[in-house]
Amino acid sequence: MTLDKTGTTKFQKPFVPHSSLLDNNPGDPEGFVSKDGVFAAVPCGKAFIIIHNGKQVHQCKTYKQSLAYIKKLSKINKKTNSPLEKIL
Repeated sequence: MTLDKTGTTKFQKPFVPHSSLLDNNPGDPEGFVSKDGVFAAVPCGKAFIIIHNGKQVHQCKTYKQSLAYIKKLSKINKKTNSPLEKIL
């Protein structure tokens, strides 16, 4: 995981009021949400669903794979987003 200027991690875990409902295996991560809230990895059965802007975009088998996929997509999105696209 990467650290920002304040020394905190770049990804946060989502708030789940009843986390025991999502535990398929004890010890599995509960998922994570990016700081800007654009990406999320949500446990679903034995896999993680990657959500981008409210739409399911990918499914990964492990927590590490889902984290790597989100890092890859966030780098691609940073390169392709231009200020002109935001205005339009």
